Amino acid sequence: MRTLVQRVASVANLNEHSINPNSHWVNLKGSWTTNIVVIIALRLIFGTIPWTTPELSWTLTNLSYCLFQYIMFHGIIGTPFEVNQGAYDNLTLWEQMDNGEQYTPTKKFLTVVPIVVFLISTHYSNYDIATFIINFTAVLIVLIAKLPAFHRVRFFGINMGQNELN
Repeated sequence: MRTLVQRVASVANLNEHSINPNSHWVNLKGSWTTNIVVIIALRLIFGTIPWTTPELSWTLTNLSYCLFQYIMFHGIIGTPFEVNQGAYDNLTLWEQMDNGEQYTPTKKFLTVVPIVVFLISTHYSNYDIATFIINFTAVLIVLIAKLPAFHRVRFFGINMGQNELN
């Protein structure tokens, strides 16, 4: 029976000491730096477009980064590697990180960065209400997906694995 909210089943063969090559890279030193570099690069790219204002450049940076984060960490399920006998097949990258443990340094960093970009974009848009609503909506969608209450939760059957749907 289909419902509005479904929970992905827990897999028993997740080993706490095994390394998931799909999500291990986010804990490496260069990963955090790459996030900052991507934000700066987006801002520079949007800033070089002739007709854009700083307000629009920061808003586009915020929207692009939030979209990137949502797709990367919450929109794609599974792993391209054949490891752990399918234990990660129905999990998003966010759920795979740190074997599902909440509030790790990496997860805290990836939660704080969109908030900081949102605050910067709001400041540079001179607190314009329309721009604020657009930026706030984008960051809210990304942050809600990161909440522990939504760990392994799917809405409307989106991101349910094939074996979960049957």
